[in-house]
Amino acid sequence: MHPSIFESPPLSSYALLDSGGAEKLERFGPVLLRRPDPQALWRPRLSPGAWDAADLSFVRESDRGGRWEARQGAAREARGESPSWKIREGDATFLVRPTPFKHVGLFPEQASNWAAIEALRAEFEAAGESRPRLLNLFGYTGAASVLAAKAGWDVTHVDASKTAITWTVDNAEASGLGRTSMRVICEDAMRFARREARRGSSYHAVLLDPPHYGRGPKGEVWQLEDHLAELVETAGAIAAPTSMIILSTYAVGYSPLAFQNLFADLGAGTTHAGELAIPEAPSDASLAPRFLPAGFCARWARGCGHDR
Repeated sequence: MHPSIFESPPLSSYALLDSGGAEKLERFGPVLLRRPDPQALWRPRLSPGAWDAADLSFVRESDRGGRWEARQGAAREARGESPSWKIREGDATFLVRPTPFKHVGLFPEQASNWAAIEALRAEFEAAGESRPRLLNLFGYTGAASVLAAKAGWDVTHVDASKTAITWTVDNAEASGLGRTSMRVICEDAMRFARREARRGSSYHAVLLDPPHYGRGPKGEVWQLEDHLAELVETAGAIAAPTSMIILSTYAVGYSPLAFQNLFADLGAGTTHAGELAIPEAPSDASLAPRFLPAGFCARWARGCGHDR
């Protein structure tokens, strides 16, 4: 097996400007953010002054989270107790909201998966499938769901968090999607997938982005070590004869080879497994390109995509 690097394509509203010293410096629309990233073990390339220009910096207070601090003279969007602003990506508009958990509701490393789904949609259209079905489990704030719905997928979005569901609806409305443009369901993802398998439902694309640990709305416990194999098996059971499954994980103690073996249990199909990576914006043309690791990813395809 040769591990793949799933490089995030260029985004109009986002750039990774620098990384190092266990931090990253990013631009989300008009706002510069500075936040921790334990993968960035190397030295930063930009000057301390460039880092100090960040409009918002994340200050860790415990292993459970922290707070954001705005510099004096920060961009207008970064001010106030609960800063929030909109950015445009493709045909969609997303609300960026810095949280006490250091994330902002949009995950640029997923852009390579967004592109894969877009390419898959074009493939199905060419084959005469006018409205293929996509299931986004652990869909969180819904960027992938919104982009897919805008591209013509019949989308079902599932997440156990009411806050995440509300954020997804906000993103959909900001993108000009009506309330009937996709199914948005607040439910335990594993419970929903099991029920779909019992019903004999099928999807042309299944997105899986599970956390390491979580709880469903009825107290259901999700533990990645205990449930990931069943999740992949259930995703395989609801995958259409021609379909793709994409699994993303972050901060877990597994390797792409483990995911390769996990998807091999699904039978016929081809798996590409490796790492998601975000390229730094070049600050000096003489320097070698540098990529920030952003989690593991596996893509299994049957009769489409890289399996053709």
